[in-house]
Amino acid sequence: MSALSTTAESSSDEHRQWLTLVERKKVLAIVHTTAYAKRLLDVLSLLEADFRLQVVFTTPPHVFGDEVPRFLQQLGSPILSWAEATRMTFDLAVAAGPRGVEQVQAPLITLPHGANYLKRLPGASDPGVAGLRRRDLLPGGKPPAAVVVPHHADLRELARHCPEALQLAHVVGDPAHDRITASLPRRAAYRRALGLAEGERLVLAVSTWGPHSFFGRFEMLLPRMVGELPSGRYRTAVLVHPNVWSGHGPWQVKAWLAWCDRLGVSVVPPEADWRSVLVAADYIVGDHGSVTLYGTLTGVPILLTGSPEPEINPSSPAATLAVTAPALSPAHPLPEQLDYAAAEYRPEEYAAIAARITSEPGRFHRNMRRLMYRLMGLGQPAHEPRALPLPEPPTLRTWLSDRGEASA
Repeated sequence: MSALSTTAESSSDEHRQWLTLVERKKVLAIVHTTAYAKRLLDVLSLLEADFRLQVVFTTPPHVFGDEVPRFLQQLGSPILSWAEATRMTFDLAVAAGPRGVEQVQAPLITLPHGANYLKRLPGASDPGVAGLRRRDLLPGGKPPAAVVVPHHADLRELARHCPEALQLAHVVGDPAHDRITASLPRRAAYRRALGLAEGERLVLAVSTWGPHSFFGRFEMLLPRMVGELPSGRYRTAVLVHPNVWSGHGPWQVKAWLAWCDRLGVSVVPPEADWRSVLVAADYIVGDHGSVTLYGTLTGVPILLTGSPEPEINPSSPAATLAVTAPALSPAHPLPEQLDYAAAEYRPEEYAAIAARITSEPGRFHRNMRRLMYRLMGLGQPAHEPRALPLPEPPTLRTWLSDRGEASA
């Protein structure tokens, strides 16, 4: 008797006799990539301790999906094959990406997997803003039950890009925003857990994916960063988007970054929770991706490695960050640039950018749980859902010695 057959609650009496809890509401988490998985875990945490529900996971085909089964298996998650999931009926489905989700038989909630809607796709067959194209909002031409957006300003974007989706939209908030802000008071604890000494400064190098990302220039920029930052005063950690690991393969990424081990640079593995490391950082050196934007919540200086205008949604907070944060210069020593970024840092400017990530700060968990339970036709559990502080990360030396193989 397989775990999949058990989880699926097959109609066969032979299968059902092995189940302990039967007649549960079934919730399907549609996980395309590791990045999507991390976003969905915040959502699924709202269903914890409810014995009326059974949550199962499925992994649709995706170009960046090779590492997803391993990630879910490490969680101990029951996994349905995509073929099996599309033959079944569920009481609710949640997805952070659009591919194939129209094949699922369930009230479907779609939500963005990153901060706001930052990226344009100028070279794609269907160009536009990722997450706001008609194919993203009405996958397969089939409207979902609900489209979750983080900010009321996104409603204007929906009206412009896909008016049909406007009536499906719910302004719910951003889970990563709320977990990060809830964790800011624990910054000192995270720094101790990472093994940072008193007075030691953590420089976090952050990269999204794609040809114009920071990672596309790592071989030129990162050695310079490490060589110019005095050891004992600075520590460096590297955070690379999971799509880079999935697209090129973990072996290749580790091979490219093998020299980091020799130089004392810690590479955060793709399965780790990056948010506690972001909260612990003293400086963020990043590109136009979501993690750099979330860095505006932390109150530390940001240096931008590049802001490719064709790839940035001009209506997004990333566009404002691109003209606010100083740009990394090849002509000046990095310590001087970090000092300059700190001296020129204006908290009110970055707070205004951070405020555009969500118009429901601290309310994602409340809003999202209400929406999910309404679609399932269930009353909510009688307790307030809250954004909990993030757990402490492992020491940076764990990631240093394993070259990115250790998990959080």
